[in-house]
Amino acid sequence: MDTLKMHSLDGVQRNIELIGKLFPNAITEVKRDGKVEHAIDFDVLRQELSDSIVEGREERYQFTWPDKKKAMLAANAPITATLRPVVADSVGKDGTPGGFDSENLYIEGDNLEVLKLLQETYLGKVKMIYIDPPYNTGNDFVYEDDFAQSTEDYMGNSGQYDEEGNRMVTNTESNGRFHTDWLNMIYGRLKVAKSLLSEDGLIFISIDEHESHNLRKICDEIFGGQNFVSQIVWEKRYTRSNNAKRFTTLTEPLLCYAKNVTVITDIKEKRNEKADSIYSNPDNDPRGVWTSVSYVNPATKDQRPNLAYPLYNPFTGTIVEHPTNAWKYEKATYEKHVKENRLYWGKSGENTYPRLKKFLSEMDGGMVPVDLWRQDDTGTTDQASKELENLLGRKIFDFPKPKELVMRVISLIVNGDAGKDSIILDFSPVLPLPPML
Repeated sequence: MDTLKMHSLDGVQRNIELIGKLFPNAITEVKRDGKVEHAIDFDVLRQELSDSIVEGREERYQFTWPDKKKAMLAANAPITATLRPVVADSVGKDGTPGGFDSENLYIEGDNLEVLKLLQETYLGKVKMIYIDPPYNTGNDFVYEDDFAQSTEDYMGNSGQYDEEGNRMVTNTESNGRFHTDWLNMIYGRLKVAKSLLSEDGLIFISIDEHESHNLRKICDEIFGGQNFVSQIVWEKRYTRSNNAKRFTTLTEPLLCYAKNVTVITDIKEKRNEKADSIYSNPDNDPRGVWTSVSYVNPATKDQRPNLAYPLYNPFTGTIVEHPTNAWKYEKATYEKHVKENRLYWGKSGENTYPRLKKFLSEMDGGMVPVDLWRQDDTGTTDQASKELENLLGRKIFDFPKPKELVMRVISLIVNGDAGKDSIILDFSPVLPLPPML
């Protein structure tokens, strides 16, 4: 026998859902009596139902949500706390318990409070930050940041806390997985993170499709849209899930922003054997192995008339012109390439157009990174789960990040001796571990 609901249907909520099906852009979030609720933006709805412009609020480009001003206030508010070393849990550089000479520092506590305390020592000194925040999937815990809340108020508000007494609430499916809760959580942490970054610092943020669009907007606001560096696509798995109802998600975004992109001259990855394997020396050039790139410009002759001129094939003695496209370089640069023997026409001059030689010996500083990271190079969540389970003896995290992914992120700033003394920070929230059975 089914259990009967002891309340009638919420007619208002049902009407909101029905309107949302017709006009999803008219659904917004508001805060009433301290709780976030779905509501109708009547200005948007009126415009959708009108064949002329409806007068209403002044239009502007903005990104906002309930309690955004409070989130800004919380990010800037000072706190009265300090960091206390725990001798019993500390390990020295030589692995000796109780030591404090380790090059690595582990800090436990609410990450917003800790980030504020770190400003005393590390303001503007952190070269790279990597975080893996809650994804707002409906089961993630979201920290609340009213540090002055009393125990009684806290228990009545959430009833959830970690081992350090930090308040948590679950942003579940039942409350609509509100964007507001997640945005209020992440805003202050990113705001303080920016102050910790050095001028040439980078922040990398793992995320999924639930909040990736909002994360991009919030980072544009905090770091500035001009400091967007890349949205890397990470191949987190390579097998499809038959449990998926629609699409199996094989990739995940990794967002990268700079503190000040104008002071970052370049970002390079360390060269590897796979990348170097494309170099060869078919013409026995004394400068060593090389690869080549096309000499043909994607632009047409009409678009770049200054780059349209005849070339000379020294093997066949013929004059070569492209029928539609320009060359990539102006004529003076072409003549320099000829003088330096940088044009490759094929072993016997059989190529229709030349290619430009790029010598491995000239590839100083590594490789320009790409925004597609394959699982072969960066691991998968399945591999990370198995490694952690072997290490800890049980499954703790559902979708841990593989060490190869984090190492690749770090390698972008620690390339050889460059950046080896850099300060790297991870302030991803870690929930208390369940007790051992």
